[in-house]
Amino acid sequence: MGVRSDLSFTAGLVQMRSGLAPKGNLDAAARLIVEACEHGADYVLTPEMTNILEVKRERLFAAIMPEESDASLAALRELARRLRIFLHIGSLAIKLSPEKAANRSFLIDRDGEIIARYDKIHMFDVDLAGGESYRESRNYRPGDMAVTAALPWGRLGLTVCYDLRFPALYRALAEAGSSFIAIPSAFTRQTGEAHWHVLNRARAIENGCFVFAAAQGGRHENGRETFGHSLIVDPWGRIIAEAAAEPGVVLATIDPALVTAARAKVPSLEHGRRFEVVGPSAAPAHLHVVRGPA
Repeated sequence: MGVRSDLSFTAGLVQMRSGLAPKGNLDAAARLIVEACEHGADYVLTPEMTNILEVKRERLFAAIMPEESDASLAALRELARRLRIFLHIGSLAIKLSPEKAANRSFLIDRDGEIIARYDKIHMFDVDLAGGESYRESRNYRPGDMAVTAALPWGRLGLTVCYDLRFPALYRALAEAGSSFIAIPSAFTRQTGEAHWHVLNRARAIENGCFVFAAAQGGRHENGRETFGHSLIVDPWGRIIAEAAAEPGVVLATIDPALVTAARAKVPSLEHGRRFEVVGPSAAPAHLHVVRGPA
């Protein structure tokens, strides 16, 4: 768009194929995070379920830990401190109780401190063609707050995977000042082939923001197949970096001035109006609460 900013930075997305062993997943994530850093990344995002991709309840709860004793989180905090990067762990499965876990995202600063946490709000409970069935709410407790955090280059909105299908959440994050939105994911191959690209581009276009969508990709140990295709989308809806299906790293230079330019061309954030829905089947609208540092 012919605009350039001194606040440009490099974003790196880590694409993984998480298995059943948190230690092995940590090692794989760490290698790719270091690779992204070696290529100049200032901000690195990993996918949903960085520490484990497991749907069987007994094995999941035998493998995961509470936040304060999670070895993967501790190691990744130390890695962020050592590399001097902003490290965004797309999500970890974190034990909340013997019955419930959180699908929790962590944003870690250059000193290894956690500066934001976000628990996935929308649970993926669905039956797909071919016998695929998921009941995320059986194991995970949904979050109830949208979260933003301040980066040196602008405000970041945190979301996870299935959240992508709920545009009101992204509008709330944009209205709260987010220039960048993270969508770490483990989209199934079936739904990814149909909707992944168009939904990520739509969220970027609607809100005039960058989208960072780090993904799981390929056939996993538990038999699940995820779509991959980690994406960086600019505020005009253009895909500026994309992976295929294999684990790896994609990077792009991010110029926050493009957010200002896109929102000036299409100022829909300024034009939104509150309204009521009337009619015999009208239901009350959802209330989104956004939190983040001032």
